[in-house]
Amino acid sequence: MGHKIITEAIIENGKLKYANKKLPDGRITVHIIYDAEEETLSEAEASKIVKETSGIYKDINVELESTKLRDNWERNVYQ
Repeated sequence: MGHKIITEAIIENGKLKYANKKLPDGRITVHIIYDAEEETLSEAEASKIVKETSGIYKDINVELESTKLRDNWERNVYQ
């Protein structure tokens, strides 16, 4: 079974209110992925994430990397 993104929709109180395209006829199985309006982490979760990720980029040259990214972006914009 493949996945295909065919539309964006608004669901309110468990009811489909809006879809920007016509949905296929018949029954379809969907995966619902939604944007949370507010996502907060507890202090313990935030501390755990910081501990796990700290030091990953400790030897990176920020100026050089940002220049490379900017040059690459500008080169690909006009293609």
